[in-house]
Amino acid sequence: MKIFNTVDQSDLQKASSMAKDVESNGYSGITTFENRHDPFLPLAVCAANTNILELSTGVAIAFLRSPMSTAQIAWDLTNLSKGRFILGLGPQIKAHNEKRFSVPWSPPVPRLREYVNSLRAIWTTWQTGCPLKFAGTHYQFSLMPPNFVPEKSNHRLTPVTLAAVGPKMLSLAGEVADGVQLHPFCTSAYIEKCVLPQLEKGFKKSGMKRENFEISGGGFIVTGANDQEVNEMAEWVRYRIGFYASTPAYWPVLEHSGYGDLGPKLNRLTKEGKWDKLAQNIPDDLLHECAAIGRHEFVVDEIKKRFSGLVDTVQASQSYEKPAKIPSEIVTEIKQIPSPFLAFKNRR
Repeated sequence: MKIFNTVDQSDLQKASSMAKDVESNGYSGITTFENRHDPFLPLAVCAANTNILELSTGVAIAFLRSPMSTAQIAWDLTNLSKGRFILGLGPQIKAHNEKRFSVPWSPPVPRLREYVNSLRAIWTTWQTGCPLKFAGTHYQFSLMPPNFVPEKSNHRLTPVTLAAVGPKMLSLAGEVADGVQLHPFCTSAYIEKCVLPQLEKGFKKSGMKRENFEISGGGFIVTGANDQEVNEMAEWVRYRIGFYASTPAYWPVLEHSGYGDLGPKLNRLTKEGKWDKLAQNIPDDLLHECAAIGRHEFVVDEIKKRFSGLVDTVQASQSYEKPAKIPSEIVTEIKQIPSPFLAFKNRR
């Protein structure tokens, strides 16, 4: 099993030193988020200052950028990192696309399918010199003069992973992506009963093998050196669950756990501006369904119970403001947990 951490995205100099610490403490990789800051810039700094860490956006919001722009960023980060970069993409929800970023919205599954396929068409043109010909409903690419072709890469095509919650997006991930990044607001039962069957539908369409497909995330890790640290982190996670569960796109997780009435209640609280009331509405049972909780000496067993056999990569931190401080010997134990994923295989 892999375990990823975060770095300070608000200060690139801190990100550089933190990346070195993350690597020296034995973590598998670093994840960045597209919320308050750009997700790509910190990874460039991390790539230049580390040697073995995998570097992943978790995730970059796809539709804000042309696939051509994203292809260039990913190409450069892959070369800078010597093949360690993973491009995580997600559609975000309609309101954020239209109201926060002022970009048009359309059904995300067919559009993201084209987005991923066009990325690979662009990369293949750059690597092989074949003409660029991609004609879709949402994206069309047919012009690539030599002056705009980057230097060839000596590394694999950048693996593309997709954020997914609902059945259609999960099936799409299994069909066209190299992995899926599950939302932290998730339960092991939801992964087993809803996520894996939909991914399998996608695998059947594409011929993808589970051993070449990486499943990341799918829950929180709540740990600390003592009970006070664990309890403080648990309350932070309780609020995050309330925040996420207020969004209709994530209600299938609530419904699957028998909390179908909770989502609309939380949604009303956000519309009334009562953000501080979200956490108190999240019961302990739901908190424990969504998180592996325990002091450092117990958390490995909790991670095994919560994630083993279901996911390949766990996120030790879900916010750059709260990087994980798990002792290196515990990180090593987590990495020894078996997982189905072996290696990415290029899709072209």
